[in-house]
Amino acid sequence: MSGGAQPLALILIPAAAVAAPLLADRLLRWVAVPTVVFEIVLGVLIGPDVLNWAHVDSLVDALSQFGLAMLMFLAGYEIDFGRLRGGPLRRAGAAWLVSLVLALGVGALVNRDPLNGAFAGLALTTTALGTILPILRDSGELSSPFGSLVMATGAVGEFAPIIAIAALLSGNSPARTAVILGAFAVITAVAVLGARRPRPAWATRLIERTLRTSGQFAIRAVILVLAAMVAAALWLDLDMLLGAFTAGIVSRLLLSDIRQEEEEEEVIEAKLESIGFGFLVPVFFVVSGMKFDLDSLLDDPGTLLLVPVFLLLLLAVRGVPAGLLAPAGLGPRDRVGLGLYGATALPLVVVITTLEVDAGHLPSSTAAALVGAGMLSVLAFPLVAQRVRGGARPSAPAGPGRERGRAESW
Repeated sequence: MSGGAQPLALILIPAAAVAAPLLADRLLRWVAVPTVVFEIVLGVLIGPDVLNWAHVDSLVDALSQFGLAMLMFLAGYEIDFGRLRGGPLRRAGAAWLVSLVLALGVGALVNRDPLNGAFAGLALTTTALGTILPILRDSGELSSPFGSLVMATGAVGEFAPIIAIAALLSGNSPARTAVILGAFAVITAVAVLGARRPRPAWATRLIERTLRTSGQFAIRAVILVLAAMVAAALWLDLDMLLGAFTAGIVSRLLLSDIRQEEEEEEVIEAKLESIGFGFLVPVFFVVSGMKFDLDSLLDDPGTLLLVPVFLLLLLAVRGVPAGLLAPAGLGPRDRVGLGLYGATALPLVVVITTLEVDAGHLPSSTAAALVGAGMLSVLAFPLVAQRVRGGARPSAPAGPGRERGRAESW
């Protein structure tokens, strides 16, 4: 890269991040397009395969990795496992296991290498929880029994693939991988127990005193948890995704009892989301677009044909089991809606394919087709789900968020 190219990339990447929500807002009167779709598309536009204005060097790649860690952290932070105990979580887990078996079978058919086929199939088992939660929240359904089922499906569709990635990318034998995951589970259990302990009075006072000052004790503590869990995962030869995701769960527990008159919990979460969704996460998705292998996708008609094939496979592998294994009392329209929401997948598809291409387990052309199918899924499946169930169109573009309403249990 020439000496003048990097400064241009440092301008164009945040410019693309700014343009993405503007474009999403302009299209809102016709269709709700998730901001992440525009981030990836704009990354493709400024990247080497189209305008060739910006390239990925070590600095840009490092920022992208920080964005990936923050994305997984916020995904873990969004999940409230306390709401999902019992039926919804058990059914979602069973549906994901069926999806995993189907996905591994599909992967074996499309790739002669069993390991590479497993990686390709794993991308079909994910669910874009951060994309579908705001849609349900805006329609007022997230606190309903149906919303609880969708949340459970999305939680498993994010957590379980991350565990699978950590196991597959370790390169260890199954026995050693089991031991390593067990060790990480012990570390996680200790962190969770520590997070659930009553916080000392001095810590509460310090959080309140520095919440709106340069001290920012609560934010620094959360970042320390993120760094510690990522370091623990890397130390155990696991992927950092598992550490970052677990750090989000631990941090949610750590901050769960902050409920003072000034609503410190909401302020802290807003600050974390500002760091993540305002800075680091958009960098990851724009850079992912810059890495997107558009040439191989367009040059080969067979590769381009894989996009609708993978879109149908997302629906068949992920959506059908989620709908069929729903509670017996769920109506046909709700089953179809649950399946469509469960098959909505993009962020983790980008994450998995990026890791697999970097590790040499997946051709960049296949990865491009999978990401293309993921983008189509977030555009089409939630909208169709709302139409099938008779819901209103969302009033805001789909993006990460959460809802704290109490849900009934199935």
